[in-house]
Amino acid sequence: MPDQISPVSSKPSHALALAPVPTPPSTVDGFVKQFLENLNLERGVTLSTASPNDRYIALATTVRDFLVARWLEDIRRQKDAQAKGVCYLSAEYLLGRQLDNNLLATRLTDIATEALASCGIDIDDMRALEVEPGLGNGGLGRLAACFIDSLATMSVPSIGYGIRYEYGIFRQTFVGGQQVEQPDAWLTLGSPWEFAHPESAQTISFGGHTETYDDGGVTRSRWVPGWNVQAVPYNYMVPGYHNGRVNTLRLWRAVATDAFDLRIFNSGDYEEAVRAQTYAENISKVLYPEDSTPQGKELRLQQQYFFVAASIRDFLDHMLTPGFDLSKLPDRVIFQLNDTHPVIAVPEFMRVLVDEEHMEWDAAWEITQQCFAYTCHTLLPEALEVWSVELLGRLLPRHLEIIYRINDAFLEEVRERFGDDEMRIRNMSIIAEFPERSVRMAYLATVAGAKVNGVAELHSQLLREKVLPDFDEFYPGKFTNVTNGVTPRRFLRLANPGLAGLITDALGAGWTVDLERLRGLESFAEDPEFRARFAEVKAANKRVLSDVLRARDGFEVSDGHMLDVMVKRLHEYKRQMLKVLHIVTSYERIVSGRVKAEDVQGRAFIFGAKAAPGYAMAKRIIHLINAVGEVVNNDPRVEGRLQVLFPPNYNVTLAERVIPAADLSEQISLAGKEASGTGNMKFALNGALTIGTDDGANVEIRELVGDDNFFLFGMTEPEVEELWTRGYKPAEFYQQDEDLRRAIDLIASGAFSNGDRTVFEPIVSNLLYDDRFMVLADYASYIRAQDRVDAAYADQDAWTKAAILNIARCGFFSSDRSIRDYIDRIWHTPPML
Repeated sequence: MPDQISPVSSKPSHALALAPVPTPPSTVDGFVKQFLENLNLERGVTLSTASPNDRYIALATTVRDFLVARWLEDIRRQKDAQAKGVCYLSAEYLLGRQLDNNLLATRLTDIATEALASCGIDIDDMRALEVEPGLGNGGLGRLAACFIDSLATMSVPSIGYGIRYEYGIFRQTFVGGQQVEQPDAWLTLGSPWEFAHPESAQTISFGGHTETYDDGGVTRSRWVPGWNVQAVPYNYMVPGYHNGRVNTLRLWRAVATDAFDLRIFNSGDYEEAVRAQTYAENISKVLYPEDSTPQGKELRLQQQYFFVAASIRDFLDHMLTPGFDLSKLPDRVIFQLNDTHPVIAVPEFMRVLVDEEHMEWDAAWEITQQCFAYTCHTLLPEALEVWSVELLGRLLPRHLEIIYRINDAFLEEVRERFGDDEMRIRNMSIIAEFPERSVRMAYLATVAGAKVNGVAELHSQLLREKVLPDFDEFYPGKFTNVTNGVTPRRFLRLANPGLAGLITDALGAGWTVDLERLRGLESFAEDPEFRARFAEVKAANKRVLSDVLRARDGFEVSDGHMLDVMVKRLHEYKRQMLKVLHIVTSYERIVSGRVKAEDVQGRAFIFGAKAAPGYAMAKRIIHLINAVGEVVNNDPRVEGRLQVLFPPNYNVTLAERVIPAADLSEQISLAGKEASGTGNMKFALNGALTIGTDDGANVEIRELVGDDNFFLFGMTEPEVEELWTRGYKPAEFYQQDEDLRRAIDLIASGAFSNGDRTVFEPIVSNLLYDDRFMVLADYASYIRAQDRVDAAYADQDAWTKAAILNIARCGFFSSDRSIRDYIDRIWHTPPML
C-alpha cells in the first residue's frame, strides 16, 4: 500500500490525499528499451561506444522522461484551477544529487538497477558520476531544498525561484592545511535534469534615472534604465514522494541582450566585442561573490534584484489567466522571502503594480502587504543585510524612491501611535542614518510582510524581544514561529537505507510521509534484539563512511572509535574553536602524562566546514584544525586513541555518508546566536546523540528526547547577556582553569606549527582579549559534558537505547510538519487534490 500523508486532524482542510500514481515502466525490458533509445537519440551513441557520462545522462534522461508528462499536467491543472500557491524566493538551493531522489519518488529504483545490470552496468557507478549542484552555502540552501520536496510531497501548488549559478559554492581544497578555493564547475559535463527556455527570457534592467510624466491628468513616475540583461529560465522538476505530483524549481541564468558586436569584432577589438556578454553573465556566474569590495557588493545586489524581478514578472505573465484582476492577487499567491536576500522583491512588486499596471499606491501597498511573508534566519546583526543608499540609488533608482515612500508612510504611522519619540523613530526607520545612509532590508521585509517568522521557538522569541522588539509591539500578531525541519526522504530513506529498513520492519510503511509515527519505536528501545540490529546498522554505516573517506581522501578511520562529528559552515559563533580546545585538551592530558592513553575513549573527530573566502579568522581556524590533526594523528604517544579528520569540500553527498555513521553530534554555538540549525535534526533522526547548548532548535530537541538522552552544557541566553553586561573578561577564565590554560599555551607555543609561535597567534589573542562568542566562558562546562559523553559511551547498550529514543522522539523535525505550520500560520494554501 503506498505511503500516505497523514491528515492534520484539527484542520480537516489539510487532509492531504494523494493524486493517482502514473504507471512506471512495468518491466525491466521496458526500462532497458527507453534507456537504449536515449543513448541513441539523445547522445548519438550505442551501448558499446557510450562513455560513462553518456550512460549516466541516458539513465537520468530515462528517469526524467517518466516525470515529464505528470509535470506538464500539474502545471496545466494549477493554472486552470487558479488555486492559491507559494512562490518560494531563495538565493540558495542545496539540492544534492538528483538521480536517487527521483528514482525513489517514482518507485523506479529496483527496476532501474536490474535494467542497467542486464546491460552490464552497475548503477552505483552511475551514482558516482553525478555532480551535485552546489547552489547554496549551507543550512539555508539545504532547508530550501527540503521545503520544495515537502511542498511537492504534500501536493501544495508551488514554484521555487532562484539563480542558476554557473559556479556554485566553491570547491574547497587544502594546501598546507589552509583552505584554497577552486571553482565548482558543476555544469562541465551537462545537467540532464534541467530544461532551458530561452524563448521565455525576461528583460531585467539596471541603472539609469527616473522621471515624472502626465498620464491623463495623473502625475506618474517611470524608470528609464541605463542597461539591461536577459534572465533565461531553467526548469527543474521536483517530484513528490509516491504521489505522482511534480512541482517546479525555476532557476535564472543571466545573458546579455546584445552579446556580440560583429562590427567591433571585425575591427580587431575582440575583447570589446564580447564585453557586454561578459558583464551580463557575471550576474549568475558564482554563488555569493566576495563582497569585501565595492564591486562585489554591487554584484550581490545585482544578483538579488535579477532573480526576484524575473520571478515576479514570470509569475504575473505565465501563472495568471488573461485579464486577471490584480486586486485578487492575495487569493492567488504568497511570495515567501527566504531570508533578506530576496527582499528587494518588495519594491519591485510595488513598481510593477504602480508604474506598469497603473494601480493607485494605497491599493498596491495593501496587496503587497498580503502577498509577502518573511523568514528571518539569523540573530546576528551583521547578517541582516543593509544596502547603502548610494548603491541602491545608482543601481535601482526607482526602487529607492519607492522605499523612501514606504518608509515615510510607515514612520507617519509610528508617530501617530507613539508620538514624536525621535529615538523610536530612528530605531524603526527602514532608512538608517549611521554609519552611512542605508536601507535595512529586514525592516523593509517586516513592514511589508503579512507575517514574519523565526525558525525555532527560542529564535522566534529572541527575534521579537531582542532583534525587532519595536516592530513586535507595533504589529501585534505579525510575528510567529515555524521551527525548521528536514526531509525524511533524502536524510533517512536515501542516506540511511539500513535504518530505514529497520524502521519499516518495526512500524510498517507510511512513516516516510508521517514522521511522527517514529514514536512507535519507543517500545523497541527496550527490545534487546532490536537494539542489536540497530547497532549492526550503525556499524555498517561506519564501514561505509570509512570506505568513502579512504577512497576520497586517503583517511583511515580506526575501528571501534566513537565518531564525534561537527559539520557546518565555519563561523566563530558556531564555535568550532571550542571543539578544537577539547581536542587539544584531550591530547595534552595524554602527552603530559596526566592521563594514560589506554584510559582514553577512542574518538575520531570529524570536521566538515567551508569558510567564506574573505573571512580571515574562520580560515585561520580551519588551518588550526588541520594542524592539530597533523600532530595528533602522527604522535605515537596517543596510541591511535584520538584522530582528527577534516575531509575537504563537505557537501550534501558527503553528508549523506557522515550523518548516518555519527555517534555524537556537536551543536555547540553560543546560546542566543544560532537561529535553528538543521544538521542537529538530521543527526538526531539518524541516531546520533547531541552535545549542545540551549540554542536554536537544540532547545526543542532536548525537550523532546529528554535530558537523559542529551548532553547539555553552557550558559543560557539570559546568562550570556548577564555576563556581557557585567563585563566579560576572557583572560580571567584562562587564568582560573588549568586545563584551559594548558590547551591555549600549547597552541601558542607553536606545537602545532613547527615551533612558529606567530602562525596561530591571532587566534590566541582573539580568545584572550576579545572572544566575542565566549568560547572560554563555556569551556569548563563543555569539558565536563564531554567527560559525561565518555562515561555514557562506555555502556554501549545504554548508548544504543538512547540513540533509538532520539530517533523515536524527533519525528517533529520533518520538513512536512514545517510546511504544515507555514500553511496554517502564514500561507493558507491548501493542497491541490
